[in-house]
Amino acid sequence: MGELVEFFNRFMAQLQAPALAFLLAGMLLSAVNSKFRVPEAIYLFCVFMLLMKIGLKSGMAIREGNITEILLPALFCIILGVSIVLLGSITLTRLPGVKKEDALATVGLFGSVSSATLIVGMLALERESIFFEDWFPALYLFMDIPALLTAIILANLYYNKNKQKSVVHAPVKIRLIIQDCLRGQVLTVLIIGVILGLFTRPEKIYEQFFSYLFEGFFVVLMLTSGMQAYTRLKELKKAAHWYVVYAFAGSLMHGLMGFGLGWMAHLLVGFSPGGVIMMAVIAASSSDISGPPMFRNRIPTANPAIYQGTSTGLGTVLVIAIYIPFFIALGKVVFDF
Repeated sequence: MGELVEFFNRFMAQLQAPALAFLLAGMLLSAVNSKFRVPEAIYLFCVFMLLMKIGLKSGMAIREGNITEILLPALFCIILGVSIVLLGSITLTRLPGVKKEDALATVGLFGSVSSATLIVGMLALERESIFFEDWFPALYLFMDIPALLTAIILANLYYNKNKQKSVVHAPVKIRLIIQDCLRGQVLTVLIIGVILGLFTRPEKIYEQFFSYLFEGFFVVLMLTSGMQAYTRLKELKKAAHWYVVYAFAGSLMHGLMGFGLGWMAHLLVGFSPGGVIMMAVIAASSSDISGPPMFRNRIPTANPAIYQGTSTGLGTVLVIAIYIPFFIALGKVVFDF
């Protein structure tokens, strides 16, 4: 009973957190047809600031720590990203009223990582004084790329099987797909941040600039994401309702898979309880920035309203509002802290 009350209190606190509040405010602005828009240049600058901060912190942590500590969690993240897409490819794609390319793009987003959800999860654990490894955000790369790559390969195989030669220009070239992933606006900045943190000494600028302004830029990003999410959510009404079920059930199932693998890493290499919780959070999340542009080019017949509506419109809100408090509560029960 005490755990239930604690979860409810944490859930209510999460509803009042700035991240979710600004996300819902953006959805409200879009719902009332407000003409307000965050200029694209400001939005991209906020994305840059947030990802560079995360990358720098991860790089500095790897430099000061033991590189071998990251190997097993990184392997588990690769397994998670691929497994989530493969699992979705044999479940969601077979449901009535669901087009296979729409489903593959959707499960691809759910297999990859939401940068916004990653940040919210980190802030939630910091607010609860739960330790997690500073290098944890670097695991983003190990889950995001394999998931996107798996979804694109499956979609290309489907196109070729159905003789849709006008859609694909050549056989699947994994090297080119990986290059596209690495050149995306999210992973490019994150990788550069990790490299700079690893091989330079950016501590002063990190503390005085990137860290100081972090939460302010983040709420602007959440406001914009909320406006985009509502637009996609309206369009999602025209699609099969199975996507709504998938958003609820899939996020929870994926998060539990992440928690289980994180717990194994805890037993084998001493991965922190906070790291276990964060692995559950990123497994439950769904891509909001890196995935959609990739799928517009690589799975062109998939409907963005469906895969982005399911991911950003439903998945992100669910994880921030419900599943982050749930996995924190689960972590406290399992690890007894």
